[in-house]
Amino acid sequence: MTGSGELQSDRPNEEAQLVARIAARDEHAFRTAIEAHASLMHRIAYRMMGDAHEAEDIAQEAMLRLWDHAPRLDKRAGVKIAPWLKRVTINLAIDRLRIAKRNSDSEVPDRADETPLADTQIEEKQEGAAARALIAALPDRQRAAIVLTYYEELPNIEAAAALDMNIKAFESLLHRARAALKKAFAKQESNGGAA
Repeated sequence: MTGSGELQSDRPNEEAQLVARIAARDEHAFRTAIEAHASLMHRIAYRMMGDAHEAEDIAQEAMLRLWDHAPRLDKRAGVKIAPWLKRVTINLAIDRLRIAKRNSDSEVPDRADETPLADTQIEEKQEGAAARALIAALPDRQRAAIVLTYYEELPNIEAAAALDMNIKAFESLLHRARAALKKAFAKQESNGGAA
């Protein structure tokens, strides 16, 4: 793609056609959607859950929901697959986090990243783990705001849509998440933790 305005204006039409084909139970169209979006769903779920197996389950569930909901989505004007899947993925992750908290007498333990990147230095790994632990301690929706904004690098308007919020409410949520992270980071530093 050249990124021209003409091609971008055709994109919603292409997505609508893809949704229509999935609604008509076209398995090839569904595979096309999986190839285009599964890795993004897995990344979002992994950053929310901190567990590769949970992330895989959530990504698969999100894609199955696309298959199941395609007939309804096909009736919506201007439906876009990626924002819809992001919202579904975030909601599935939040649901699993809530169930885990409910089924546990104590706080859900922070999970270390089990698959460190080979090209990352040890110091960066330690700082990254500390940051992930602080993010994992945030309330679910604040964690989702941080993941979508900083890890997925979504513009606020898209992140708000993924969380089914208006832009002002999302910006307020993101502000609270940043303040909570800053406070937790300062507390960790004062306790002699890694900065």
